[in-house]
Amino acid sequence: MKTLPVDDEYLRDVLLELLRTPSPSGRTDAVMQVVGDRLTELGVRIRLTRRGVLRATLPGEGAVGGASRAVVVHADTIGCMVKRLKENGRIEVVPVGTHSARFAEGAHVTVFTDDLSNLHTGTVLPLLSSGHNYGDAVDTQGVGWHQVEVRLDEPVETRQDLLDLGISVGDFVALDAAPQITPNGYVKARHLDDKAGVAACLAAVKALLDDGRTRPVTAHLLVTIGEEVGMGATHGLDEYVAELVAVDNAVVSEGQESREDTVNIGMLDSTGPFDYHLTRRLIGLCESNDLPFRRDVYRFYRSDAAPAIESGLECRTALIGFGVDSSHGHERTHLEGIRRTAELLTAYLTSPLTFSEWDDRPTGALADFPSHSVQPAEPEPDRYPGRH
Repeated sequence: MKTLPVDDEYLRDVLLELLRTPSPSGRTDAVMQVVGDRLTELGVRIRLTRRGVLRATLPGEGAVGGASRAVVVHADTIGCMVKRLKENGRIEVVPVGTHSARFAEGAHVTVFTDDLSNLHTGTVLPLLSSGHNYGDAVDTQGVGWHQVEVRLDEPVETRQDLLDLGISVGDFVALDAAPQITPNGYVKARHLDDKAGVAACLAAVKALLDDGRTRPVTAHLLVTIGEEVGMGATHGLDEYVAELVAVDNAVVSEGQESREDTVNIGMLDSTGPFDYHLTRRLIGLCESNDLPFRRDVYRFYRSDAAPAIESGLECRTALIGFGVDSSHGHERTHLEGIRRTAELLTAYLTSPLTFSEWDDRPTGALADFPSHSVQPAEPEPDRYPGRH
């Protein structure tokens, strides 16, 4: 259950390739091809569902009843869609996923038409974008998607000009990631959520294969394509999955404990607490490996774990992640945090199930349930005489 060395150069290369491949929810085929090609190069067996969710399998020694585990990460990102072609030659957009127009202002974008060879670049601008024309009104304009528009890098002045370019309502508009890695290891880019998570998972898979040891339990890597719109791990796994660890961004902000340079373990998100035992198993792996980590809770957040449980998967769930400052905005993380997330995954995937005997089967007897020895339910102290 020791962490394995992670190939830092591979991690950086994969991260940059993913960030430079646009993948707003609903238009993810290109990025899934990248992920699939990377896994195929490593010799990993993969399968895709009808909708394009990818499942890679790392065989293990197995367990009685065929129990397995899963690591889930999403390759889709926030983005926009063409809502209206305006009479002034600009484009009105609506968000894909939950994010504020405040952080879209000034973003460079790529507009994808139905013709795959026909794409256009542009910029998201507030309606009042010229200080020399509008003066102080620029500072008092409101914030919202109805307050911005896309200016194309084309000589367009009318709605018909946009139509002549082949642009239609419903076309996808991707916010360019514009990734940068600073000399001291900070990564600045849009869509670190969850491209950095995918990179961490691929780096962990490579480390496991380079090590060559047999894993105690068969593990699946599920890469989903609709997490940003609430449809993450809704399918692609079976009833044999006993444990599921979601890998996503951890919130670095005022009042949060997460850090950019550590791995972070979610204790609770907007859907409720994560599994008590699996969460503390991950904490124990960090402690035994001297791996820097933080515990945190997230109020306005959900991951791939939530739709997996909501769709009927009966398993333990947990959340780990790399810290992201200004999530869904001008995002930043650190290579140390991504690498440490990958390292925790290597320790987890080379360890047994949390409760090997109990978790081998979907059901069991109360006498065998591990609660009595691991999480005893102590009675409430009787501090108030006569209360009972």
